[in-house]
Order: sequence, then C-alpha cells, then structure tokens
Amino acid sequence: MSAPIVISNARIVDPATNTDKRGALLVADGKIAGVSEGAPQGAPEGATLVDARGLIVAPGLIDMRVFTGEPGHEYRETLATAGEAAAAGGVTSFVLMPDTTPAVDDGAIVDFIIRRAAATAKVNVLPAAAITRGLRGEEITEFGLLKEAGAVCLADGRNSIQSAALLRAAMSYAANFDLPIVHHVAEKSLIGEGVMNEGTLATVFGLKGIPAEAETIPLARDLQLAALTGARYHAAQISTSGSVELVAAARQRGTISAGISINNLALNENDVAPYRSFFKLSPPLRSEDDRQAMIEGLKSGTIDTIHSAHDPQDTEVKRQPFAEAADGAIGLETLLAAALRLVHSGDVPLLTILRALTLRPAEILGLNSGRLAAGAPADFILLDLDFPWVVAEADIVSRSRNTAFEGARMQGAVMHTFVAGRRVFSHAAAGEFSA
Repeated sequence: MSAPIVISNARIVDPATNTDKRGALLVADGKIAGVSEGAPQGAPEGATLVDARGLIVAPGLIDMRVFTGEPGHEYRETLATAGEAAAAGGVTSFVLMPDTTPAVDDGAIVDFIIRRAAATAKVNVLPAAAITRGLRGEEITEFGLLKEAGAVCLADGRNSIQSAALLRAAMSYAANFDLPIVHHVAEKSLIGEGVMNEGTLATVFGLKGIPAEAETIPLARDLQLAALTGARYHAAQISTSGSVELVAAARQRGTISAGISINNLALNENDVAPYRSFFKLSPPLRSEDDRQAMIEGLKSGTIDTIHSAHDPQDTEVKRQPFAEAADGAIGLETLLAAALRLVHSGDVPLLTILRALTLRPAEILGLNSGRLAAGAPADFILLDLDFPWVVAEADIVSRSRNTAFEGARMQGAVMHTFVAGRRVFSHAAAGEFSA
C-alpha cells in the first residue's frame, strides 16, 4: 500500500456530520483513518504531508445517472473516458445505466462491466441492472442473480415502464432482494412527438410540447405502487413543481426518494433558444417557476440527489434540427460547478448541495462512501470554491462534446480527486502536490 497521507490546513466539509470546519484528514491503506479539527495531531511515520492551502476537502461525488457507450457504442464513450471525465469533475463513483448493447440484463454482463471498469476506469463504476429484459418493458429480469453479480440497483435507463401490473411485480420482486428501483417517469402517450416543455415558448418556437402531466401521472402511479409493495423506490429524475408535491406527500407512506438532473436545476426552457439541440433533454427543460420549485424541493429535502444525467451522443445525432436531434447531454465534468451556482447565488447552502451529491446517493445505494469518516473509503476531493473558469469544447475530457454548458462561466473547480487514497486527477492550475 502507498504511504499514509496527512492533508492539513483544509476546510473540512462533510454533510454526514454537518461539519464545516478547519482541520486535517489522515488517509491510510486506501481508507480515511481520521479527521481532526485544527492542526493534525501528529502524523504516522513515513506519511506524506500536504498543505491544502485552505481548499475544501469534501467527500467524492456519487453520480446516480450516467450513460456510456461501452459495451456496444464505444465511439460515444468508454468506461475509461467516462472515468477520466468523472475524475475531472470530482465524481469518484457513478451508477452506470443499463442502456448498452447488449443491455445489462444478465449477470454475465454485470460481471463484465465490473471487471472492465476495474481494469480501465479511474473511478468506481457501479452497474445498474435492467428491470426488464432488453429494456423492453415486457418481462422482468432475474433480480437475485443480478444482485449477486454486483448490481447496486435496478433501472430501465432512458425507458419508462408503461405497464402498472409489470411494475408492481417488479417492485414486489425487488423488495425481496432489498434492491432499489430507480425509475424514469414518462408517459409515452402524453409525450407523443413532443420535444420541449409545453407552454407559450413551445408555441412561439413552433415545437411540439411535453406537458408536466407526462411526468406527474406515472410518478403518482409509481409512488402508490411503492407504498403497496414496500419497495425502495427512487424517482430517477423529476422536473416539475407537481412532482415535488407528490414526492413530499408520498414520503409518509413508503421508502421514497427522488433525484434531479443538474440540467433541470440550473437551466430552464429559455435556454432552448435558438433551437440549440444540446438543450434537447429528457425530461425537457421546464419553466423558471418549475426550476424554482426544484430548488425549494432540494432545500426542504424532498429532492434527495443531484445527478449529471451524463449522456454522450455523437455529432451525427445531436447536430440536427431540434425536433430530430437525440436527447441527452454530457455532464460529469460540469456537475459540481453547475451546482455551485446555487451556492454562490445564495439559493442553497453548500452542505445541502454536497449532501445531495454525496451522502444521500450513498445512503440510497447502501454504500459506505459519501462521507469523511474513519473506515470509509478514501474517496474525496480538494475543491477551490471560487476558482473561475469557462466551459470550452476543447477542454472537455469526455469522448463526446454535447454539453449543455458550452461557453458557460463557472465559479468553483476540483483541484484534486482521490479514489481509495490514490490521486486520479489534478487540475492544471493546482500547482505542486507531493502525494
């Protein structure tokens, strides 16, 4: 094992203990060995001493919704390039959606992803297994075998199960194995040919709209089924004020949680102008009133997690007329910086943002990470909260370039990322680092 590391003169921010203090972090054997307030209380023999120079030390981010191209579409993104992008954004673990070719609906594919990621990715890759075979929404998979192979949750990725009977069976089955169901809520018959949020702006643009009810109706169904079956249910991503109300009410009846894409938290439907296909997303960017409701839902704890919805798409399917372009945007590298906009604007406290990016995903998935505690994996970041930068296509690490934040001015950047006590990323502006 590598020598112990003592990081001193740091601002320790840990949502698990509501800590925001000056202190030091001790890392040994790939785990956090201790956190102390003020100056470090001695150092093990042979330890590497690092002066954090006042940078924030926080748990590494856990992203609950990431798509890649591997296996099957490696030209979009491989596990290796996704790992590089994640490390650059401070994401030390991410949940890989099962939308691959073949779909992750068999234990052998889960095993392949785990082995491949261990060999090529710099960060922890956590496979989500398909709820239904081939993601077709017709027949449920073998949940027990998938969990045994290493799946951390069940999801049908971009797809939404339309059959209430099938979803009820899946939830009942998942409850037996204590596996969370992570479901994308979308009523296909209401979405139809819609491509952006339904409203005045869609009419002005001459684009077909997607009503809020395309999300709230299947969400209401899911929440009732979760209460009926006792399943651990996570609404993969919500985007409307009505959804926040439904989740808040349902918490009294079951083990419910909900996530939001950073896109829906930081952007709104006005960003679609002028027909920029990088802003064609699922769910669509909603109104500013909805975005404000999302912020309030995050502050109240109704919304548990923030994720990147990282979805690499190549130029051929993205640089098309808006209505014809594929959905999705990359986001691993901009997830934290975009979320910090809410901190700098005074809308959301830093601890609340970090809780949604670290502790809550870990709790939902049953992980020991997402915290700065003795015995936890040494997955952490050093963050400069005020570092100014601009998102530029030339600097993107991901294999694809379809970012919804191209040209955006950001404040706050990850200077160093550690996974299991090993440094996997350093920012070009970070200066010398001896560990």
